[in-house]
Amino acid sequence: MTVLYEDNHIIAVNKSSSEIVQGDKTGDTPLSETVKAYIKEKYNKPGDVFLGVTHRLDRPVSGVVLFARTSKALTRLNDMFRNQEVKKTYWAIVKEAPKEPEARITHYLTRNEKQNKSTAYDTEKPNSKKAILSYKLIARSDNYNLLEVTLETGRHHQIRVQLAKIGCPIKGDLKYGFPRSNPNGGINLHARSVEFTHPVSKQLIQITAPVPEDEKLWSVFPIEM
Repeated sequence: MTVLYEDNHIIAVNKSSSEIVQGDKTGDTPLSETVKAYIKEKYNKPGDVFLGVTHRLDRPVSGVVLFARTSKALTRLNDMFRNQEVKKTYWAIVKEAPKEPEARITHYLTRNEKQNKSTAYDTEKPNSKKAILSYKLIARSDNYNLLEVTLETGRHHQIRVQLAKIGCPIKGDLKYGFPRSNPNGGINLHARSVEFTHPVSKQLIQITAPVPEDEKLWSVFPIEM
């Protein structure tokens, strides 16, 4: 675990593609517990450490995750995420370049709880939720393309299913149509940065997460990582 930013109210860490943010049925130690243990040890805190989960990343996704260290920060950050006041930028490696190098795309997503999978449609369906993102092709290598994605809504598997819908499944994402998995079981989707107004100090905060070092594919792009 790498700490990217830390103060009395918030802490941001760089999640690896194998970690879960919150506990689930696997019983694996979640990132939230690892961060709690870090805070407890660093600040020599007695008793339980407060840590609020403000948002989540899918398990196979890497990148910046923001936690609240106080209840005041948690309430405000939850409101900010809900009101789309946190700018979230992702990087995705895809095999096929999109037809347009830059676009804002809208789909309607339905979710299958049993399969833990979403489906994207061009038109509204019963029980569907509107999903909007913008992407931009920012780099190419011999075999792959690097997209920068900005979310306007926060739907289940949104980037994965929307990119797959336009013919650009993310590298390693078998669930959404990429033909091969990655050796580490992750996918090449990385939460690159978050930008927001600090919930207490009101300063503008931007936190950027370096790409995974163990994935050599990121380094082949002619762009600063």
